[in-house]
Amino acid sequence: MAFVVTEICIKCKYGDCVEVCPQEAFREGVNFMVIDPKACAHCALCEMVCPVGAIYADYNLPEGQEKFAPLNKELALSWPKAQYRPAPPGADEWAKRGDKLAELDRGAYQS
Repeated sequence: MAFVVTEICIKCKYGDCVEVCPQEAFREGVNFMVIDPKACAHCALCEMVCPVGAIYADYNLPEGQEKFAPLNKELALSWPKAQYRPAPPGADEWAKRGDKLAELDRGAYQS
C-alpha cells in the first residue's frame, strides 16, 4: 500500500505533506506533487495534514481518481524530491475546482 496524491492537488501544491513526510517520498512538478510509492512508508501523516484532502491510500481512492496511482508512480521516476514551499497564489480557489487533469504540467519543478 502507498498513498496517492489526487487531482485536487493540481495547481494547489500545499506543502504541509512535504513537511511531515519522514521518508521524503514527495516528488515535485511545476504545479503538482506526487508520492513515490517505493519511498512511501505508509504512515498516513500526509493524508492527515493535507488541508484540501488530496491524499488517499491507494486502496481507498475516490471514484474517478484511480488513474492517479499509476500517474504518481510514473512522475515520481523523473521529478525531484519536493521541498516545502508556501502554496502558490490562488491555491484555495484551485482546490475547489474539479476536472483539472488537463491543467497538469508534467514538467519537473525547476528551482
